[in-house]
Amino acid sequence: MIQIGTIINTHGLKGELKIKSDSDFDDVRYQKGNHVYIEYENTMVLMEVNTYRKHKGNLLVSFKDHQDINLVEKYKGSAIFVKESDRKPLSNNMYYYSDLMQCSVVNEEGTLIGKVINMEDTVNAQKNMRIKLEDGKEVLVPFIEVFIKHIDLDQKVITIHQMEGLL
Repeated sequence: MIQIGTIINTHGLKGELKIKSDSDFDDVRYQKGNHVYIEYENTMVLMEVNTYRKHKGNLLVSFKDHQDINLVEKYKGSAIFVKESDRKPLSNNMYYYSDLMQCSVVNEEGTLIGKVINMEDTVNAQKNMRIKLEDGKEVLVPFIEVFIKHIDLDQKVITIHQMEGLL
């Protein structure tokens, strides 16, 4: 299973849940009729998407047969998952966030810089890698071609161009 988001709150009275997304394919994941799993009390609850929309940087999703706040309020704080087998193949130079997590980050000389601990979206800008450096400090590196030189998912290593001032 792959985590694609976290339910952070309810929205309105008709069962919409406010979701912080961990996916870069929300429009695909939350199409009406698609299935996701909500982790609730150590159980995976299968849900069918009824509605989906974006609202103030988060997602608002309702599920079939759960269009009532009283039926969904209990899911606040729960994680949302999809089966790994449901992932669609990606074209070249595209990556799932989950595949990049915990990759080692090295510079072009091969020196270890740290590990990827999160992928973050910036509103109206590029995606960023949050890297935990060897000294424990965290930095953001734009996930763009200028900085990302090579990604080896088999070895779980990302090579970056470490220009002055980046870290």
